[in-house]
Parts: sequence; C-alpha cells; structure tokens
Amino acid sequence: MKIHFIGIGGIGVSALARYYLAKGHQISGSDLAASKITQDLEKSGAKIFIGPHKAKWLTYDVKQVIHSVAAKKDNPEIKKAKRLGIKIQTYPEALGKLTKKYFTIAICGAHGKGTTTAMTSLILIKAGLDPTVIIGTNLKEFGNSNCRIGKSKYFVIEADEYREAFLNYWPKIIVLTNIDKEHLDCFKNLNHIIQTFKKFIAHLPEDGILIVNKDNKNIKKLLDASSPKTVKNVIYFSLKQKEAEKLKKILKIPGEHNVSNALAALKVARSLKIPDKVSFKALSEYRGAWRRFETIDTNLRRSEGKSEQITIISDYAHHPTEIKATIAGAKEKFKRRKLWVIFQPHQYQRTYHLFHEFSKAFDKADEIILTDIYSVAGREKKDIKKKVSAEKLAKAIQERGKTVHFVKNFKKIPEFVRKRVNSKDVILIMGAGTIYKIVENLVDPF
Repeated sequence: MKIHFIGIGGIGVSALARYYLAKGHQISGSDLAASKITQDLEKSGAKIFIGPHKAKWLTYDVKQVIHSVAAKKDNPEIKKAKRLGIKIQTYPEALGKLTKKYFTIAICGAHGKGTTTAMTSLILIKAGLDPTVIIGTNLKEFGNSNCRIGKSKYFVIEADEYREAFLNYWPKIIVLTNIDKEHLDCFKNLNHIIQTFKKFIAHLPEDGILIVNKDNKNIKKLLDASSPKTVKNVIYFSLKQKEAEKLKKILKIPGEHNVSNALAALKVARSLKIPDKVSFKALSEYRGAWRRFETIDTNLRRSEGKSEQITIISDYAHHPTEIKATIAGAKEKFKRRKLWVIFQPHQYQRTYHLFHEFSKAFDKADEIILTDIYSVAGREKKDIKKKVSAEKLAKAIQERGKTVHFVKNFKKIPEFVRKRVNSKDVILIMGAGTIYKIVENLVDPF
C-alpha cells in the first residue's frame, strides 16, 4: 500500500513513516524544509517533496494520508485527499491504531519522556523482549533512528500530550514522569493539563499498570482527583528509593532528573518480571540520545585558524524546568569548569506564558548567550510577538545579576563564541528550534 505523509520531517511523523517503510509499504511525504531526517528517509526508499505544499505531490495511487497535527485543513494535499476520498488520519490517530495491535507501553509527561522511552526500550532489548519502538529522538542504538522494528508483542512509545494527542493511544502500561505547565497555547491552565492526563490514564484496561513519579506534586493532584477504577494498579518511583544512589553512580548521563527517568524505566522492567541485573546493565550502558545531554569533545576552530579542544553539550531543553535540570546536570558533571549556556527560546507563546520562570532558569549558569525566539508556524497568536521578545528575556535574566549576551542572529554565535570561550570552558547549547546547527558550525564555519 502507498501511504503519503504530510509533515514527514517531524520527529514523530518520520518515525511512523520508518515503521511503514520497514513493513514493506511504499512511502511518499512532503515537508516545508529539507533536513537530515528527510534525507535519511529518502535514502531508505521514501519519495520526498520539499517546499510549499502542492496538491500534485499527492499521487493517485496513494491509499492513505497521515499528516502532522500542525497541518491545516486548507493544506492542498489534504484538500486533494478529501476530494479523492482517500483515508486521512493525523499522526496521533494513526499511531493510536497501532497501540491497539500491541502490548503498548506509553511514556508520557511534560519532561523526560524521550529519555525514559529510550531507557525502557534498551532494557527490554537487553532482556530479549525485542520491542517495536517509536520515540521522539534519534538513538545511536537504533542506528541513529527514531524507530525500531521488533518481532514481539511489545510496543514502546513516547506519548505526547500536545493537543491531547495521547488520547488516541490505548496502552497496557502508562509511565507518567511529571506534570508541569507546558503547551499553554492549547491548554488553558495547569488544571486543564491535569484533567487531560486524567483522561489518558482512564484508557488503561482493568489490569493495566500506572507507573508515576511520587516526587511530582502535580501528579499527586491528579491521583487525588481520580476515581478508584482509574488508579487500581499504581506503582510509584521516587528519588528517595534506595536504588537512586546506585543509578546515580552507574549512569553515564548526569542529573537527578535522569536518575528519576531511570527509576521509571526500572519500574517498567520489574512489572514485566525483568531481573534487576539486566536492567542495571542496560542503564549503565545507555549513552544518551540525540540532543539529550549529547556531549561532544571536539576542536573549536579559532578565528585566526588555530583550534583547541572544547566540550560541547547539545540538549533539547526548551522549558524552564528542563533548562534548570540540564544546567544542574552540567554543573554536576563539570564541577570546576566555566559553563556557557547558549539558548534559543522556542515559540513566542511559551516564552510569554512562562516568562517569569524562564528569567530564573539560568541562575546556575556562568555566562549566557541568548538569540531570537524560534517562531513555530501555526502555533503563534498574531499579537503575541508584540508582547514578548528574547531581548526582553535577556534583560530580565541580567537583572538577576547574570552576564547575558544577546546575539539576535544565531548564525553569528559561532564567531562570538570563538572570540570569548576558553578551552577549559563547557558550552551547553539548548533549545528545540534550529539552535542545534550551532554545534557543527562551532567546528566548521557557516
């Protein structure tokens, strides 16, 4: 069958495209911009179209269309699919259909779900359970892919709450890492978020298992408000567990938040009767995922042509809670070294709604470089850009006594860094937009 994906460059949509490619389907897809993801899909056999969406890209032999939730109703390819009577599904709807076919383990939460999904998957693989996995990042263990095809009944997925996507999924086990104020462009407030997670938990069958973070106060609110049926089989994990200290010693990725993620994965393993020695071995070998505290020791090319060794950390953190945790992890790992933080705010909506939290998130950094906000197409209100800016955020951070440099054009950051950073310094690059490109360009100029 031929399936056409709209927004195929997205981290979730691309994983599903890989799944169907591996299952022998013909795949085509479109996206506004080319990326490593679209290039890799093309190498794997998908037909990729890049640029403004066009109806002609949807060919008449297509039997199903799967599109990103960001795609609008007036998208030319969606309109043509409707005209031709082709089956149309959003990415969450299509993934939801798969969750009914497998024994699905869904990892959800505001933060840490990618890392927890990775850790859980690698434990299951080490135990010989051969899971199929769809994750919102690329794993080295999956050949730098965001999808793994297994032969067993187990299906491990990263379950996103954005636009209530996870309400399409029907898992046997749910892991809830934490609840926080996030995606306030589609949720009214924290209570709305809690109520949505409550609806998702209600998708568990009678014999389903809920694994939750006992340390998160918002999860406590959710459980206090839930019915007995919803929370029949609840397993808690906490940093106060005796295993936390052991995990802190064996994990290659630093920070208490990663210990917490590992504890969640350990609880999943135990619920599946996987021996602890298998779990601890898998967790000790976990090297981290793409842009999840990805540490790179490389040469920093100086302006005058010389180069010297430098440590760069690339991380997806784009929410104040994640930023604080990632900075804390970096300070823990590189105790006596100066920490430079380069941050690209992601989405005007998020920056506006969490402005106060963002201003405090960088307190532990030594020096900060901020660049313009990355605007997310289709997710910004028209008047929001007048209310907030990266420059305003830089001033707010500076008022807390921090040294902040505002570099409006992020393409100018590598040259700025080359002139100021010393070889013993650590550079932490954070954000969910295009800021990851800075990593390669600190070595090779634009």
